[in-house]
Amino acid sequence: MAALMDIWHAVQAIVMSGDWKTLAIIAVIAIGAGVLMGEISSLLNATLVALIAFALVEFVLAIVVNKQPAGAAASAEWQSFVDLHTLTLLAYALIFAVVIGVANTAKSLIAGR
Repeated sequence: MAALMDIWHAVQAIVMSGDWKTLAIIAVIAIGAGVLMGEISSLLNATLVALIAFALVEFVLAIVVNKQPAGAAASAEWQSFVDLHTLTLLAYALIFAVVIGVANTAKSLIAGR
């Protein structure tokens, strides 16, 4: 039970962080992945692709918006990934999976399948 509470607190920390730009990027990518996903059975694959897309968008934003050199941004992003705790990665994956699943279910209900 303690492990589930740790995961829940990690999810809450991400959602309640107050970084609206990151949350908007997560929402757009996850909803887009849910709409583009064919069957709910590909949820794991869609979540993995959405996490990779999220990392790439954050990298591009660091270069374009924050005006960081590409090499320095790549090194910083890689170091951030290496230092990332497994619990945080699991929390991001759960957030993406839930939003993708809800978007895909809504799409299926609207389409009448």
